[in-house]
Amino acid sequence: MIKDLQQFQFVLKNRKDLSCIFSFIAILLLSQKGQAQFINQGDLKVSGNTILSVYMNYDNKITGNFVNDGQVHAFENYNNDGSISYTDKSSGTTFFTGEQEQIIAGSQVSDFQNVVFNNVTSLMPFQLKTAVKVGKNADFKNGIVNAGEYSSRMIFDTEASFTNAGNQSFVDGEVQKKGNAMFEFPVGNQLYYRPAISGVTSDLKNAFTTQYFYQNSNALYPHSQKEETILSINDSEYWKVTQDSGNEKIVLSLTLNDKTTPSEFFNIPPNTKLAIVRWDDILQKWTNCNGESSDPTQTLNYEKLLTAQVTGYGIFTMAIVKEIIIDEKLIVYNAVSPNGDGINDSFHIKEIDKYPDNMVEIYNRWGVKVFETKSYNESDNMFRGYSDGRATINRGEKLPTGTYFYILKYNNTKKVVEQSGYLYINNQ
Repeated sequence: MIKDLQQFQFVLKNRKDLSCIFSFIAILLLSQKGQAQFINQGDLKVSGNTILSVYMNYDNKITGNFVNDGQVHAFENYNNDGSISYTDKSSGTTFFTGEQEQIIAGSQVSDFQNVVFNNVTSLMPFQLKTAVKVGKNADFKNGIVNAGEYSSRMIFDTEASFTNAGNQSFVDGEVQKKGNAMFEFPVGNQLYYRPAISGVTSDLKNAFTTQYFYQNSNALYPHSQKEETILSINDSEYWKVTQDSGNEKIVLSLTLNDKTTPSEFFNIPPNTKLAIVRWDDILQKWTNCNGESSDPTQTLNYEKLLTAQVTGYGIFTMAIVKEIIIDEKLIVYNAVSPNGDGINDSFHIKEIDKYPDNMVEIYNRWGVKVFETKSYNESDNMFRGYSDGRATINRGEKLPTGTYFYILKYNNTKKVVEQSGYLYINNQ
């Protein structure tokens, strides 16, 4: 039933295919405020080159089954209480392009293959009051997605990624990533894009959720309750990282930014270092996860990247900690140039032969393990700039030039000692 044809701003292109594309019940009603709604209560499918533009509130009812394999442009509010999905082999895209703030709501998850956020009416034009899932790509062109205020989230499926996130557009709230791929969580808060990066894992069933908070964690997680090695905890920002499924450790990287991160974290005192710290709910104190800060020229355009293999999940931030020299005799030479000239052809750890009960792991900057071995030594079991077939799919390949992250564990006859750091490989 249509009460006012002038309000029917529902536009279709490629209309010749309508008979085979659509089988639905669309009802246009005027609300009490005189605003039209496009309501779907049946089956609606947009296919191929078809473009569906809706210049009014869209409401997919409980009985609505909406499949987008074409292009759907939503210019006002969007509500889903039914099913919104796509066909796997298609390239369906949903565009949120408003002339006012847009509410994305509903009792059911909206499953988008591709989604584009592009609204410049305000700094935070998208009010995400429901969970939405991305199967392929989310394009953050303009406008911050406000999810935190409504305890909602954006979900990225196993093959999903995103483009164009920055201070102009990100998710202010929870972002979940499913699968085992490296992922930069497009999160931020209070107009600042502050991503965290999780490394590659082995299990496709893994799922992690991250949220960034531009606020002092001290009120909730007292900074006075900390391990002795921790000197100063970031009092401006923190991240919440949870593992929703799976049981693997991850290599976690936190980004530093001079707009949000305290200035002392960019010029730390002698005999100290930056580390990732985590609030341990069981111990009720901050624990030192260690970690290394990377060369700014190798940090994906971030001012600094802090990386560590974490053993638990929860609340994370960075801290200034005591730099502990574990063994003065054990010297790590963190440059490798495997060109056969006899100089730095392998990753040399001087005096490691004295500790044969050891293990070395090397990761690239995406958290992919490229090398792993036990009983590392100074003669025949060394890393020479090639990937190890047991640890990575790039078997026997020469690794590209760049900065890598190593973890060394060894038994010094008294205890198992762990240290980590950055390793630069020049394979040119």
